[in-house]
Amino acid sequence: MVEILEKYSATKLEDVKVWFKAASVADFPTDGGACVKYKDKQIAVFNFARLDKWYACQNLCPHKMEMVLSRGMIGDDKGAPKVACPLHKKTFSLENGENLNGDLDAIATYPVKVEDGLVYIGFKE
Repeated sequence: MVEILEKYSATKLEDVKVWFKAASVADFPTDGGACVKYKDKQIAVFNFARLDKWYACQNLCPHKMEMVLSRGMIGDDKGAPKVACPLHKKTFSLENGENLNGDLDAIATYPVKVEDGLVYIGFKE
């Protein structure tokens, strides 16, 4: 199971080398998430319309090792955007991946940009 988690590593905006065209803005639910595949990774992409922002993170929840985060509920914790795993309600920051419950490792997060009605996710490679 550890090798599954090892393929996910956060990408900071300044480290982006590839902008992957994920889908059209219209393909994502408003104030919700959807999953896209990039190489061997499943990435959860969230259209946080209430904040007029987009976020991306690994779809794999590190607690139950299930690909479910894209189906989680999004909200905020003291103004910071978060997603709650639909299986156990553990929450993660959509900005930096931190586990807000403090009992799990952080998840990988990725930069997102929207241009000409298309959603792009940034990766190191």
